[in-house]
Amino acid sequence: MFTVAAFALLITMAIALVRLFLGPSVYDRVLAVNMFGTKMVLLIAVTGFVAGRPDFLDIALVYALINFISTIAILKFFRYWAVEHPEKNNSGLASANMPGVE
Repeated sequence: MFTVAAFALLITMAIALVRLFLGPSVYDRVLAVNMFGTKMVLLIAVTGFVAGRPDFLDIALVYALINFISTIAILKFFRYWAVEHPEKNNSGLASANMPGVE
């Protein structure tokens, strides 16, 4: 049962990697990295359950917090970079969605 769950997680992680490399915009790539990190948290939790090591859940929670904070930081960085460099904006978003860009 848990082997099937781990296999399904590995398949979704592979799909996230494909989206990471083929994503048309920076935001699609950041979303793919976030999805990969979330699936990694689930894989760590399943591995800990199968191995009978409940301390893996603590590691998974720390990894989830780091994943969330880094995703927010990267998105803020690219948002402000796109505002400062509108001519190089390759994000796929219209400049009307970003405050401060005419």
